[in-house]
Amino acid sequence: MRPKGRCPMSEPLPGRLGDVVVDGDLPARDSIPVVFDELDYQLACQAYLWALPLVSYAQWKTQHYDVFGATGSDLVRYLSYRDRLGLITANATTPYILNFFDLSESGPLVIELPAGPTAGGVSDFWQREVGAMGEMGPDRGKGGKYVILGPGVEAPEDLTDDYRTLQSSGVNIMFGFRTLDPDPTRADALVHAVRIYPFAERDDPAPTRIVSPDGRAWTGDQPRGLDYWRRLHEIYQSEVVDERDRFYLAMLRQLGIEKGRPFEPSERLIRILEQGAAAGELMAQANTFAKRFAQGAYWPDRAWEQAIVLDNSAQRGEGYDELLERASWFYEAVSFSEAMKSTTPGVGQAYLGAYTDGNGDWLAGERDYTLHVPADVPAKLFWSATVYDVTTRCLIDNPQQRGDRGSRDADLITNDDGSVDLYFGPEAPSAGETNWVQTIPGQHWFSYFRLYGPLEPYFSRSWKLGDIVPA
Repeated sequence: MRPKGRCPMSEPLPGRLGDVVVDGDLPARDSIPVVFDELDYQLACQAYLWALPLVSYAQWKTQHYDVFGATGSDLVRYLSYRDRLGLITANATTPYILNFFDLSESGPLVIELPAGPTAGGVSDFWQREVGAMGEMGPDRGKGGKYVILGPGVEAPEDLTDDYRTLQSSGVNIMFGFRTLDPDPTRADALVHAVRIYPFAERDDPAPTRIVSPDGRAWTGDQPRGLDYWRRLHEIYQSEVVDERDRFYLAMLRQLGIEKGRPFEPSERLIRILEQGAAAGELMAQANTFAKRFAQGAYWPDRAWEQAIVLDNSAQRGEGYDELLERASWFYEAVSFSEAMKSTTPGVGQAYLGAYTDGNGDWLAGERDYTLHVPADVPAKLFWSATVYDVTTRCLIDNPQQRGDRGSRDADLITNDDGSVDLYFGPEAPSAGETNWVQTIPGQHWFSYFRLYGPLEPYFSRSWKLGDIVPA
């Protein structure tokens, strides 16, 4: 009988631990470095998944400031298809206006929103919603002045009643909005009427510029290799971390990432961090593109799934926090608000994701596919089907320079019964280019089907979307 409490070493251990030499009941002294390499590698994999939303926003902010030349008084507006090519799972039809701000630098930050049809809000860098604005916010489209306060920061003593306050759960924030007015002239006027400035400078604020990507190449997806950890170290210097995450801070400390200290990893740590980032991304891809969460397919006999697996903006489930759900959504997308997972007919949005064809195979850029969209799509405003590159999770950068088709397209060809057939593939189908999105041979892709203002037949599942199937 083996003595109680002894650790069996008779079976080979997995991975690099299989190289461990055992000295009786303990690893041999010269095998200890192998054990610690494996420990730190596993810490890096878990820290990678945990940090995905934070690194994503931090990376995006560098593009605004370093590539586009934006400042803390500006907004960046994405209008053209080219503008959006670096934006993870962007909608290809509606403009985005947004920027990122550090409340430790600005102090209480004022956002003046004009009256008019807009929808937007503020989130922290863990991509939790701080507050909605515009038609979905407390101003209900009437506009007004908001003051954003950092964690633990009290409202200024001279704050008057004509300001609404939002208390951020993080030091760094993103403010963004969309104009809902279909008239481009009125929409442009709304964008230029927004003002952003520190409360301390309210008497003489700097003008708020509208900055454009202007065709410059940029990337908002999380960096790879050692750059992932450099970005994490950089944003961690100013960002707060929840009490629930202190064990992750212990992991970062072991990996050479600490507050107030330079990131100077040894050759050993560089090797482990690069391997951890590569393995962490493989885990993130499986966790995103082959979801194993309870909600499953939206219809039992379809491949379409609810893309957003988070229950709420706080990222908290019943009895646990949504670590893997958060990693799934924020690897494939950016930003979350309650309106993006609407449960009220006619309000908000619904996001369905297809990561495979109807046979369960990855969607391949060299193959031809069709998607049948039945008549009477239950969307109060509009619907769209969009193609994304799995490597970047951004709009497909195809020669066609178009990544979606939907009900807003005036030239969309509709069948006699009101249904629509869409085509995906490297070459235009015999039906012509109108309902076609071009894919790229050798590159896998996935699709979102968005419903803006989803209606009751969507929620009851009485309306059913076809699968993407090989032609």
